[in-house]
Amino acid sequence: MDPDHPAEEPATGVATEAEGPAGPDDRPSPAEVTLPPELAEAARTLFGDRLDLAAAYAELLATDGVVRGLIGPREAPRIWERHLLNCAAMAERIPEGATVLDVGSGAGLPGLVLAIARPDLTVTLIEPLARRTSFLIEAVQHLGLTRMVRVFRGRADEAATGSRDVAPLSGDIVTARAVAPLDRLAAWCLPLVVPGGRLVALKGASAAEEVAEHAETVARLGGGQPEVHRCGVGVIEPPATVIEVVRERVVGPVRKKAAAKRSRGGRRGGRGGRDR
Repeated sequence: MDPDHPAEEPATGVATEAEGPAGPDDRPSPAEVTLPPELAEAARTLFGDRLDLAAAYAELLATDGVVRGLIGPREAPRIWERHLLNCAAMAERIPEGATVLDVGSGAGLPGLVLAIARPDLTVTLIEPLARRTSFLIEAVQHLGLTRMVRVFRGRADEAATGSRDVAPLSGDIVTARAVAPLDRLAAWCLPLVVPGGRLVALKGASAAEEVAEHAETVARLGGGQPEVHRCGVGVIEPPATVIEVVRERVVGPVRKKAAAKRSRGGRRGGRGGRDR
């Protein structure tokens, strides 16, 4: 989701952007998100003893998430395969005890999934739209994650600079899923990464092409050479693909033109498909 991201809403708290709230005939039942037997082993591997918590989140996505227009009705039966397992596989790239900021969190993918899979993490979900942050706050409360997850309503640049009422945010790891091409994503996310920390972006089949196209821009923004990694090899099929960028140095503001051109790897509209 494009971070046309406003102040922090304490969470005492994918998603694809649907065509709008679901009609009465489109609303799935919780039974539609039952974990498919063929995915049970992968889910147990990725979520461990928190699998029941992941199932509760899947039900929220498939019911309230669809009703509020945060995911499309047709995504409900595919939540485990296309969304939860894909995001949970990213956890292997995140060090123990890390502070994680999830930019353009939408309905909580991947940030809320990572918080479920990895209780050692401290996660902030950064999302500008009120209806999404309302869902996130309620989800965090419903899942009992208020001690480790908070919700910031605002854009990535607002999170990085802070305000009179909110201190600037920064994290060891900044995550994103289907937010934008790598050049713009780096411009938004690297200012949130502590020096030596990493941007970990869930991408799709064009990851290598994005790296080749945008590596120079990433370097100008203070990032190291982007690297492509596959996550969940031997657990999910196909494995999840991520691009990682280390923040090697702090640079001043970059002219918008350098990072604003629209190019391969992002979308013009909302969320959809495996990349978010």
